[in-house]
Amino acid sequence: MRRIDHPGPAASERIAAVTGSAVPLRFVLEPGLTVDEAVAAGMNGADCIGGFVEFRGGRCEPFRYVKPATSSDPRYVAWYSETFEPAGLVNVTRACAVVGIRDGKTFLHCHGVWDTSEGTRMGHMLAPLSVVAEPIEVTGIGFKDATFEAVPDQETNFTLFEPAHRAGADPAMAGKGALVAKVRPNQDIILAVEDICSRHGITRANVYGIGSLNEVRFVGGTRVNSHATEVLIRHGAVQSNDGQAHARLVVDVVDLEGGISSGEIVRGDNPVCVTFELVIEAVEV
Repeated sequence: MRRIDHPGPAASERIAAVTGSAVPLRFVLEPGLTVDEAVAAGMNGADCIGGFVEFRGGRCEPFRYVKPATSSDPRYVAWYSETFEPAGLVNVTRACAVVGIRDGKTFLHCHGVWDTSEGTRMGHMLAPLSVVAEPIEVTGIGFKDATFEAVPDQETNFTLFEPAHRAGADPAMAGKGALVAKVRPNQDIILAVEDICSRHGITRANVYGIGSLNEVRFVGGTRVNSHATEVLIRHGAVQSNDGQAHARLVVDVVDLEGGISSGEIVRGDNPVCVTFELVIEAVEV
């Protein structure tokens, strides 16, 4: 499997996950607020400190985003493009945001597909620079006692989300039906999901999340030959196969040239590039 060498020392533990008490989310992003402000208001209203929200339509103006890019700085294996600023209303046709905390405030890591005046595009939404233009209903899963916390990562030199319990919360009292998790570089994302589920006794689950992969291999033979991509899980599920967790992921991908690809990815041949953040929701049999 392909491998990418980051400049810093590699952590010995390649996956991380914490259990949490999860609640379903459904709230409206109010016009006039930036996307991160609007999501923060909805999370606060649900008394949640972290989780995952999904957009299925909704317009913003102004709207700002970036896509993956090569890095001229040896401290990073990849970076971000210049900021794109499409004119007029932008329709967020599909987007996924992992919600956590950075510098003590609600912070979004959001990948999505949007229709702009220049055509359909995909990338990394700059939520503090994108403004809700009309009420947008979002859904998701929130956690009252667990979140993603942005911390410096020695391996990649990025500031990345790490799963964390609420300060002062007793991990032993956390719910057992849902996880916040992250996968580090060079781990196959499907095998990692299966490993996380097996460690926590989960044999059936829904899987949500976003991240980056080092090239992408789809079922059926299609390939994305780009060492840095941005990815969102369109549909993720874990099923029991002879008592073992078996995962399938359908994703959207944007490459270094801005090309968008979609489909089910191959198990065992899709290594993480920088990070992959997940919310895993156990399904009762």
